[in-house]
Amino acid sequence: MRGIWLENGRIEVRRRLPRPVPPEGEVLVRVLRAGICNTDMELVKGYYPYRGVLGHEFVGVVEAGPAVWVGQRVVGEINAVCSACIACCAGRATHCTHRTVLGIVGRDGAFADYLVLPEHNLHRVPDALDTDVATFVEPLAAALAIQQQVPIRPADRVLLVGDGKLGQLIAQTLALTGCDLLVVGRHVPKLDLLAHRGIATGAAADVEPGAFDVAVECTGNAEGFALARGAVRPQGTLVLKSTYAGELSFDASALVVDEIALVGSRCGPFAPALRLLATGQVDVAPLVHDRFALDEGLVAFARARERGCLKVLLDMGAGT
Repeated sequence: MRGIWLENGRIEVRRRLPRPVPPEGEVLVRVLRAGICNTDMELVKGYYPYRGVLGHEFVGVVEAGPAVWVGQRVVGEINAVCSACIACCAGRATHCTHRTVLGIVGRDGAFADYLVLPEHNLHRVPDALDTDVATFVEPLAAALAIQQQVPIRPADRVLLVGDGKLGQLIAQTLALTGCDLLVVGRHVPKLDLLAHRGIATGAAADVEPGAFDVAVECTGNAEGFALARGAVRPQGTLVLKSTYAGELSFDASALVVDEIALVGSRCGPFAPALRLLATGQVDVAPLVHDRFALDEGLVAFARARERGCLKVLLDMGAGT
């Protein structure tokens, strides 16, 4: 089996990895398509000490498991949980004490010919939904997590800092709430994609300090955090949607004085993400900037790192 392997900060395409054997309760999925995201690139930089096959955004076909799933095109939630610990029993399964996370924590990921996941992690992809489009279910679900954690009302002024891959999805989902949304970023072509959808865009200089009820930070850098933090009004909410490879410094006392709610946001609901894609309420086609065969994985990562590049897809069937 082929796979993009990370070890000691280096990635390589390995071509003789053992095909995974699903344990009881899990299924074997043949990967069709996978997307490279910022988390994958941050893992290579060392933000978390992971060793193994990268990748967690995928569409595949079940090849081994219960008959009801075999042959079905699926996406999968990335947290594999024990269902028995305190967190799981309290309804906080994504924070399971014993969890593994696809391509991130203790479980080989989707940048390979095959992967294994628990059966209950799977979601069937509607027949009419394009495979490329379905690859966005996981990051779109992550975007929707914000609305699970923070009520967004039409009267709210909301700032989104960041126009990258995840920012594009967050912007589209926030716009569906009818809120007064402003997206700021550094890349005119990316902002133009949102402007064409009727979403207000701008630069850092356009942000009025202390004027926003909610600010969402998804740049993963200190400048983006500082901009979002300064934009939130007293008793407002600051949502952090990025991982940070290095340390982040900020004035904690100011958060206390202004009574700012600081919300970390990670994984989200797959079913609503599938519905939004199936109904065309979120458009991801313009976000695909390139695709490569799995054997070209190193070139694909280099392309994904290029300034201005949005989503790079890996096509597991190409080149085989």
